[in-house]
Amino acid sequence: MTGNINPEIRIHKKDPQARLPQYESEGAAGADITARLTEELLIPSMGRALVPTGLTVEIPPGYEGQVRPRSGLAIRHGVTILNSPGTIDSDYRGELGIILINLGAETFTVRDGDRIAQLIVAPVSKARMLETGSVSPTARGSGGFGSTGMSS
Repeated sequence: MTGNINPEIRIHKKDPQARLPQYESEGAAGADITARLTEELLIPSMGRALVPTGLTVEIPPGYEGQVRPRSGLAIRHGVTILNSPGTIDSDYRGELGIILINLGAETFTVRDGDRIAQLIVAPVSKARMLETGSVSPTARGSGGFGSTGMSS
């Protein structure tokens, strides 16, 4: 399947009540992922939780799944994904879980069926790692972490 612009992603519902990821608009790059819970999950301010989805996914070789935050949760509640973007490797077959962190001031409630993340499927490039005695110099050099400034 490598090279196909629209790969097929096989999805198994470990929980029959789980919902498949779904693109919510024609131009959406990410398919929304929903929580699969039997009871509400409370995430206190500055707390984190692993939210189950009830799904296992089969990403084809040559691709990865990227789990990204939903902007609405971030702006309205301060809730995002802790390890963003999360990576689903093509050989992973465990349940898809979403690590949410609540950076907001109030406790955040996750309910069954809430859209909590989005799934992007992207091709993977694997680089050849070559050991060398040095790397070529650039004008920037070792400047990092804001070394190019805030504005022009």
